[in-house]
Amino acid sequence: MPNREGPPDREIRFHKAAKSIAKSISRNAPPEEGGCHCPVIVEGPKDERALRALGFSGTIEKVNRGWTRSKLIAYLHDTYGTRNIIDKGPSIIVAMDWDRTGGQLQKFLRERLMSLDVTVDEEMRTTLMRVMKPEGRTIESLLPHAPALLPMIASHSQGESGETP
Repeated sequence: MPNREGPPDREIRFHKAAKSIAKSISRNAPPEEGGCHCPVIVEGPKDERALRALGFSGTIEKVNRGWTRSKLIAYLHDTYGTRNIIDKGPSIIVAMDWDRTGGQLQKFLRERLMSLDVTVDEEMRTTLMRVMKPEGRTIESLLPHAPALLPMIASHSQGESGETP
């Protein structure tokens, strides 16, 4: 029976994660770095530290900032709009943890933002949830794996069309 949580080979799983992370890094980067200035929404400061260690240089917004959920949704809509003005793609990358609470937050944010016609990019979270489960269930659990992931992320950033081994 096939393993539904991704390939058992760590190297292959890490390459898949790195490819997805590299794509999100490219969208998140400021325009002066060739990016699309697409913010990433995470749960808290530890998640932001993990993403910074992986190479994210653009805006990272945190859900846990002492605001009501309604205020956060209104802020995201007013600040980032419904489409990314640079690449015309989703205006926000939502990357909650892939534990139960993170899944509930992801669903809430997706539904509320999409009800306001805000497009949401969930590809990175979906990939990480599938291939990084053995290493942890949170964005912050990626931090110890940054040294192994960084060279792979760099190779996918340089050769965006390059295929995963």
